[in-house]
Amino acid sequence: MPNDLVLIVDFGSQFAQLIARRVRELNVFCQIVRHDLPAARIRELNPKGIILSGGPASVYEPGAPHCDPAVFDLGIPVLGICYGMQLACHFMGGKVGGAHSREYGRASLRVTDANSLFRGYPAESTVWMSHGDQVQAAGGFVPLAATDTCPLAAVKHTSKPVFGLQFHPEVSHTPHGGIVLANFLRDVCGCTGDWKMSNFIDQTVAAVRERVGDKRVICGLSGGVDSSVCAALLVKAIGKQVACIYVDNGLMRTGETEVVRHTFRDWFQADLHVVDAGERFLSALKGVTDPQEKRKAIGKTFIDVFKHEAKSIPDAHFLAQGTLYPDVIESGGSPDGPAATIKLHHNVGGLPKELGFELVEPLRDLFKDEVRRLGKELGLPDEVVWRHPFPGPGLAVRVLGEVTEAKLNVLRQCDTIFLDELHRSGWYRQTSQAFAVLLPVQSVGVMGDGRTYENTVALRCVQTDDFMTADWSHLPHDLLARVSTAIINKVKGVNRVVYDVSSKPPATIEWE
Repeated sequence: MPNDLVLIVDFGSQFAQLIARRVRELNVFCQIVRHDLPAARIRELNPKGIILSGGPASVYEPGAPHCDPAVFDLGIPVLGICYGMQLACHFMGGKVGGAHSREYGRASLRVTDANSLFRGYPAESTVWMSHGDQVQAAGGFVPLAATDTCPLAAVKHTSKPVFGLQFHPEVSHTPHGGIVLANFLRDVCGCTGDWKMSNFIDQTVAAVRERVGDKRVICGLSGGVDSSVCAALLVKAIGKQVACIYVDNGLMRTGETEVVRHTFRDWFQADLHVVDAGERFLSALKGVTDPQEKRKAIGKTFIDVFKHEAKSIPDAHFLAQGTLYPDVIESGGSPDGPAATIKLHHNVGGLPKELGFELVEPLRDLFKDEVRRLGKELGLPDEVVWRHPFPGPGLAVRVLGEVTEAKLNVLRQCDTIFLDELHRSGWYRQTSQAFAVLLPVQSVGVMGDGRTYENTVALRCVQTDDFMTADWSHLPHDLLARVSTAIINKVKGVNRVVYDVSSKPPATIEWE
């Protein structure tokens, strides 16, 4: 673990992970922890600073989430944001109540004390507010900044290193928020900013070598960013001790198996096992139309194929997964992390338990953008590092209805045309996920002088930061026209192309 550690205490904020990402961008390592973590445990973790997140509750309501009040007596610098500021003031002599005028959205902030947090900050600027309560009496705090309706928009304690911000410095709508966070981390907490990918690689390589010893590690490769970066990092750490298993389920996009072969067998000289299991998966999917049943059939077949191949690798004691930090948080996988489990997370379908392996997760402290930076540092090609997410069941959940080889071939051609055009036009890197969907819908068309009754293809393209919410990408009309024309002209059996303009929620990104 890096020398500098900052803890982000989560009170149910929708921005907790965003705060963490902003801290990481300032080259300071941080972890999100639950709000009721005892002060004694925080002292053990020995952080350089503590950030209290926002949250939807009111500090004076019964049952509102509170931190251990002893946190403010540890001598560790504390920065409270929104609810976090109100809680700090509530515990330290201030008064919190409903605001006379609630603030949601942009507000104009005037700095009244340009020292400490606001060193180098504009005297007046735009900030993002989202609160119905506010601090009404400062107690032991003095004001640092104000808005028209919030005289205590930023405060600091007169004798303890405790600060509060009523606005959100972590969101892009507060354009100078990074200055405040940097001042807190570096000037107040004394962080050196040594959280860098080169250091992470050195530390992780040493940790993997120490844990694994001379035993072998199996890494499940899907061809996606996370598993590819995980595999590349393990190859750097232990070379031929890692065996990469790539199951070609016949549900991949055009050329993906070849990219995996070239990257890991030819470029990294890895021990790569490619299992051609397309016929087994298609057989398991025969007659299956329900999306959940598809996933179950694919998951069971994957486990059977993977287990069989794993038995061919002698002296394998570990199984590696490309688990990321959001996965750890959302699955309750960290003992100090937020207590509420949002989802269960198993990258490779519970295989560690089934095979009796110990689990290795070298990326479990990283966010997605950090994984991409790590991939570049390790020398992975751009086509792998910047690849859009791809569902575990592959194209099976993009062929609506029963999956057949003929339908897969049609979908692959359409998907390739769409992605190629996005690459050529420069839009691929401007979007988060893009794909084609083959619908179980046929419609009448006219080609030449003849009537057709053929398939419909939907194009889906979204933009998102966290994939929990997403908006449809406003692609140029001429780009969509080129894609539609190319698909209808080149892909036999398709006579209609539609574009999905649904956001998430209420829709999901994938159709199944």
